[in-house]
Amino acid sequence: MSSFQQAIAAMPKEVYERLKTAVELGKWPDGSVLTPEQKENSMQAVLAWQAMHNDNPEHMTIGKGGELIMKSKSELRRQFRDEEEIMRSKLN
Repeated sequence: MSSFQQAIAAMPKEVYERLKTAVELGKWPDGSVLTPEQKENSMQAVLAWQAMHNDNPEHMTIGKGGELIMKSKSELRRQFRDEEEIMRSKLN
């Protein structure tokens, strides 16, 4: 196992979430913009983490084992319908 793979295997989920958000937004949490190299490296880390740890992949992502996962619209509807409702409010 390479040192990159070891680092990804030991990466806490919180760090993965921060990297994923940074790649999605193109910014670090402090608002500074990712350089092209940072974005590429962060994307590689996110995909590698998903390949090692992602047991519940989203619509289109890398699942555990490196498999590309694409959920259908009906699967996504079922997933969101089954999630707990946090709050419902009636507007005037």
